[in-house]
Amino acid sequence: MAESAEEFYARVHALEPLATPSIAQWSVFPWEVRDGALAPRPVSPPAPETSRVGEQDCPACSPDPASLIWRDDLWQVRAMAPSGLPLVLMLEPIEHLDLPHLDDDQAAEWGRLVARVTRIVEGLPNIARCHSGRWGDGAEHLHTWFFARIEGIESTKGSLAIEWDDILPPGPAEIRAADLAEVARKLATHDGHALV
Repeated sequence: MAESAEEFYARVHALEPLATPSIAQWSVFPWEVRDGALAPRPVSPPAPETSRVGEQDCPACSPDPASLIWRDDLWQVRAMAPSGLPLVLMLEPIEHLDLPHLDDDQAAEWGRLVARVTRIVEGLPNIARCHSGRWGDGAEHLHTWFFARIEGIESTKGSLAIEWDDILPPGPAEIRAADLAEVARKLATHDGHALV
């Protein structure tokens, strides 16, 4: 069970000021400080697309077994490294495919799994929402992200939850482990095997 909003606030408030995440240094980060005020960075000029991870050796095709929490014959769910939000998960096909390469049956199964993972995560105590998204500019292998948000922490609402995930310190390891085991157990009631 994730921390309550009050437990979370007390733990994080004791650590303030929080560190600026590395994302602020990324070339695609859209903000900079100009004349003491936050302003959009200039748009970069046209350039050739850079290659994505997996066009040669794909790390998603042979993930760290310790990160896997659930797997069936076609799909796997990995837990990402502990971070500021209670859970960050990733759904991937086992076969080296990207979203446009899924056939209709695989696409339908992907949609069912996205809904299922979201329902399971949002059913955990103290979780208000589970945001999901597919960003494919970094890797060639399809990966769908899931970000769990603690109920009652308004700062982490919406699309900025992803930035807060990089800013906030990780929560208690034992709570995260219990939540991962519960997600895996509930996924396995439908199909596949819990791996934690």
